[in-house]
Amino acid sequence: MASNQKFRDLQWFLQALETESLNLHSISFCLSQPVSGCYQETESSMNINISTDCLEYFSLILIVLGPAKNTLLSLRDLEFHCVEWELQQMQNLGELLDSNLNIKQLVFRQNRFNVDCLSEFSDFLKRNGAIKEVLFSESRIGTVGATFLASALKVNDCLEELQIWEDSIGSKGAEELSKMIEANSMLKLLTIFDSSSITATPLISAVLARNRAMEVHVWSGESGDKSSKVVEFLPESSTLRIYRIDVSGACRVACALGLNSTVTSFDMTGVRLKSRWAKEFRWVLEQNQSLKEVTLSKTCLKDKGAVYVAAGLFKNRHLERLHLDGNWFSGVGVEHLLCPLSRFSALQCQANITLRSVTFGGNRTKIGRDGLAAILQTLTTNETLTRLAIVDDQSMRPDDFFRIFKSLGKNASLRCLSLQGCKGVRGERVLQAIMETLQINPWIEDIDLARTPLHNTGKADAIYQRLGQNGKTEPETENDLLKDMPLTEPKSCRVFFCGQEYAGKTTLCNSISQNFSSSKLPYIDQVRTLVNPVEQAVGTVGMKIKTFKDEDTKISIWNLAGQHEFYSLHDLMFPGHGSASFFLIISSLFRKPGNREPKTPMEIEEDLQYWLRFIVSNSKRAVQQCMLPNVAVVLTHYDRVNQTSQNLKATVNSIQKLREKFNGYVDFYPTLFTVDARSSASVSKLTHHIRKTSKTILQRVPRVYQLCNDLIQILCDWRSGNYNKPAMKWKEFAELCQVKVPPLRIRSRHDNKEKIERRRRAVATCLHHIGEVIYFDELGFLILDCEWFCGEVLSQLIKLEVRRQSSAENGFISRKELEKILRGSLQSQIPGMGSKVFENLEANDLVKMMMKLELCYEQDPSDPNSLLLIPSILEEGRGKPQKWQLSSSDCLYAGRHLQCDDSSHMFLTPGFFPRLQVHLHNRIMALKNQHGATYSLEKYLISITINGIYIRIELGGQLGYYIDILACSTKNLTETLRLIQQLIVPAIQSLCHGVTLIENIMRPECAQNLIPPRYRKSQFVPLQQLKQALLSVPAESMYDYQHTWDSVSDSGRLILRAGFDLARDLLSDDDFREVLHRRYHDLYNLAVELQVPPENNPDEAENSLSNAVESDKVDPTFGGIAKGVETVLQRLKIIEQEIRDLKQEIQGLRYYEHRLLIELHRKVNYLVNFNVQVEGRKVPNMLYFVTTENYSRRLVTNIISGMTALRLHMLCEFRREMHVVEDQVGCEVMHIDNRAVKCLAPYMTKFMKLVTFALKIGAHLAAGMGNMIPDLSREVAHLADSSVMYGAAGAVAAGAAGTAAMGRINGIRNRNRTGDIQQDLRSAQQWVVDFLRDRRCSTGKDIADKFGLWRVRYRDDGHIAWICRRHMTIRANEIIEVPI
Repeated sequence: MASNQKFRDLQWFLQALETESLNLHSISFCLSQPVSGCYQETESSMNINISTDCLEYFSLILIVLGPAKNTLLSLRDLEFHCVEWELQQMQNLGELLDSNLNIKQLVFRQNRFNVDCLSEFSDFLKRNGAIKEVLFSESRIGTVGATFLASALKVNDCLEELQIWEDSIGSKGAEELSKMIEANSMLKLLTIFDSSSITATPLISAVLARNRAMEVHVWSGESGDKSSKVVEFLPESSTLRIYRIDVSGACRVACALGLNSTVTSFDMTGVRLKSRWAKEFRWVLEQNQSLKEVTLSKTCLKDKGAVYVAAGLFKNRHLERLHLDGNWFSGVGVEHLLCPLSRFSALQCQANITLRSVTFGGNRTKIGRDGLAAILQTLTTNETLTRLAIVDDQSMRPDDFFRIFKSLGKNASLRCLSLQGCKGVRGERVLQAIMETLQINPWIEDIDLARTPLHNTGKADAIYQRLGQNGKTEPETENDLLKDMPLTEPKSCRVFFCGQEYAGKTTLCNSISQNFSSSKLPYIDQVRTLVNPVEQAVGTVGMKIKTFKDEDTKISIWNLAGQHEFYSLHDLMFPGHGSASFFLIISSLFRKPGNREPKTPMEIEEDLQYWLRFIVSNSKRAVQQCMLPNVAVVLTHYDRVNQTSQNLKATVNSIQKLREKFNGYVDFYPTLFTVDARSSASVSKLTHHIRKTSKTILQRVPRVYQLCNDLIQILCDWRSGNYNKPAMKWKEFAELCQVKVPPLRIRSRHDNKEKIERRRRAVATCLHHIGEVIYFDELGFLILDCEWFCGEVLSQLIKLEVRRQSSAENGFISRKELEKILRGSLQSQIPGMGSKVFENLEANDLVKMMMKLELCYEQDPSDPNSLLLIPSILEEGRGKPQKWQLSSSDCLYAGRHLQCDDSSHMFLTPGFFPRLQVHLHNRIMALKNQHGATYSLEKYLISITINGIYIRIELGGQLGYYIDILACSTKNLTETLRLIQQLIVPAIQSLCHGVTLIENIMRPECAQNLIPPRYRKSQFVPLQQLKQALLSVPAESMYDYQHTWDSVSDSGRLILRAGFDLARDLLSDDDFREVLHRRYHDLYNLAVELQVPPENNPDEAENSLSNAVESDKVDPTFGGIAKGVETVLQRLKIIEQEIRDLKQEIQGLRYYEHRLLIELHRKVNYLVNFNVQVEGRKVPNMLYFVTTENYSRRLVTNIISGMTALRLHMLCEFRREMHVVEDQVGCEVMHIDNRAVKCLAPYMTKFMKLVTFALKIGAHLAAGMGNMIPDLSREVAHLADSSVMYGAAGAVAAGAAGTAAMGRINGIRNRNRTGDIQQDLRSAQQWVVDFLRDRRCSTGKDIADKFGLWRVRYRDDGHIAWICRRHMTIRANEIIEVPI
């Protein structure tokens, strides 16, 4: 009954529309029904059945729906079933849709349309802007309907979903829809269920070609077969999956995919493809930039298809995963497929570096010998592949898989190896190979052996267990990197032959080698050790190395090049700390071998002194110098000298002076060797010395790791097996360590890789120090043939031929020409080296080495063809007119002079300044604000312009012992000096380790006029000296302090007049404020010390200050004075925060000093008058001790039991003017016993603090005592407590507020010690009374005779004091003498 009530007639529906009583979202029309009526399924949906005899109601309802206002607001969906449309009905539908823009969905099921209706539908669809979804199901729209829909959707920009089910639109209809897709960008879903799969090709091709984010589903059911999907594209996952397509269609899709950017995953599994398609797909791989994964499994691709795919991989830079399993190619196809993933030469780059996973194999894939070779090559050389899958292979044997696993030993990138279903994975040999591989290769995370014989028999369990162990994280230890490695005595020692050219070093080396050979000892000559007669005549060019065996010791002679142009390279070869090495300085007694003109003793001394200073300067660079450098001197060409020659005796004497001068810097061998370098007999003693010294040094130097000795042989074997290559890349060294050196092996993929890497670098550095290799962290290479690198590579940089290159303009040379020169060194015929050595290293690698070693730099790093500047070939610019680029009157000039602290023993070595020229350039180019900076070089000059500041950096001194930095600037002095201090000076100091540079301030006039260096020698002042001078003057004089300069003349000609500069014009604001803060710091410590204990009678203390102004009363207690100091420190805080002008800041400093001096005097007065009950002040209180040293008196600041020969002195105690009494005799203290220490030590500590701080702020207190304290800063550091004294930097950081707070804390702590301090004062005063009584110096006359002091009473307060004769005279109106 209820159902019958819900089924109503059509008239009711029309009335309901008129009355607007319905609120419908969906209406469904079903025509050709047996009975007409309407049925409301839900409150918002209505089904309308119309019989054949009531068709007029259909049109009427469509007409009435238009003006139904309420219905218009809610109606969303219209669905039509079994409607045979007429034109009028279609027009009515169009009017409805035009009037109701809320309708979003139209569904036509089993409808029939004639051409006119389809045309009308197309027309109103073109103008409609509301409909989102249209669905046709079994409506037979065919090609015509598809064409009309396509024309409408070319215009419509609102429709998002179009679905055509169970229809056949034909290829023409599909083409029309594809054209629509090219024009329409709003369609989000296209679903086609066609009788033919041919419709999929144009549709999906258009979607791909136009990069539409449109979801596409195409189904087909040809020849009555069960329906199946042809293609789908899901833009959410960017996945394109093709299930069925013919070859021509696949080629069309491939063409569309080439420039597509919406597909990342492409799957054609099971689609039969041919080489024709693969040819098109090659272009896809070359052009497409979005594809990440391609699956072509079971596509019947043969060798030709695999070749095309491989060709595409050569240029592809985006694909990450490729699946080709189940295809029909053979080993040839595998070989081509893996070719872009392999390297066939050390200098060749891997073509494809993005592909991470490759899968191939199958029952019909015949890998064979060619395929196996390709797999082995890939596993050995590939650096990017993380997953390799060979599945269901039937062709490879167990031996083949054995070789595959062996090749994985050096592979550090592969994480997963899948061998599912491979029949050849069987046998114990394969199992053992897998286990050994996992032992040395921890990077493999998974080996999939499913369905293999090894897995089926259960033998793969051990493999999986080992994989689990490789995945475990071992606990980190904090031990030293190599602490667990055994140590042993080194077995190799280096001898450096140092000397000028033509000194006979090479000839001497050959004679020594003959001595070694004649003793039947094994003799090894690394490379090109024979020196031909021509070379002997013209001299040795570059560094030569000879190696000998003396029992179990290897001795290497490093013959340093004597030509001056090679000096800049010597620093690189200097032995590191702990290295077993010593030096022979070889000098010829004659100027040239071809004449008999002897050298003067002065020339020989200069020659030796250069090398001694070079050795000392470089040895200071060592982090730990375990022993002094061992040096012996050899004089050659002795056979031409008369033994009675006076010249020879003078030479020996000068060498003896050098030995004394460098005592403590080098270990000078006492014997001077004089030899004829050509005679083996003449050099026999020298040979014996080399043998003996080598063994001695090997015993004295630190032991080395046994691992280093083992690695020497491992590296030798590696060279033998690699065509005698002179160098190995760091990656090759790491692989060698992983395979051959268990202590340097990464055992688990979760190991601390950085820690193992540091261990390897530490071992490489150790090998470098003992001279077996050349290794620097920056190189990226280990140089195994040191002579080749030094003599053939680096020496090419400074040969004269380089300077004559057409493009070499004052140090600049093109990269191509430099590579050509270096390539010549690589291609030289080296005995024992095969042609394949050059596959390991190329000229470009050598250029990179030079840049990393800072031997050259690029003029423009952004230009690949940029010129390179090599400082070692720069021309000297001296003699050229020197002037600043700026000449404005507004310019400011400044200069700094950096000088070696010990220039008589050390200098900046010849290699320093060329490296500085490159290092400073690299620093400036790395600055963020360096835009517009210019950088130019000469031989001994660097010119920089940056941010309006012009800087010249000059190397000076005969042997380069100082650097001058001159600046011309449009900025203020602080900005200019800040650039120097923050950029230039740190760069210089970073390259001169061990050599201390003293910073001096240069006279600005020297910088302004670019006065030559020879006239600037007296025109600078040490920076610290100037700061100390400012600290020593009164506060009011700091701002106007002047530094005077002497005049400079040359042969009576005046070069520079005498003059002066204000200190504030020589120092930056930063330096000046540092001085002020140091002053503040001293004042603060004085304020801390002005905290005194309360007197026994507080009223007496109060009465003693009754004449003071009420506001200035300070309670003579720790807390009271601390409170006064806190007020002053608060004032300092205001000064620090608000006053920026230096002059005002100094005024604040003066105010601070004035307040503290008041407190200081009150403190001293308190000490003078403390405990007057002790003998009624019959002896002075303010005592001090001195000791006499070298006719000068030195203040004793600390009393120690057992001290002797001291003198006791007393200060004049006149208030506010306490001072040292001149010509005071004092009283001798023969011995300090324990009682004296107990009584005096606490008093001495506190009193000496007051004296020291008073002297530092220039107070009158203890005037005359300053000359007895030569180093006040040291005294302050010694006297002050750590809790009170904290550095100047700390005072600055804490600020005035923090300083005041610290004063309060110390005041509280000191009040707790009041009783102790009172006891200290009583003990000291009682000791003085007892001591003077024992010395019979207890009367006023005795004290006046010994100390020049008289006892007086102040007229105003009645206090007793002991004062000097001068005060007795000038202050007579203030005192009354009270004799004892």
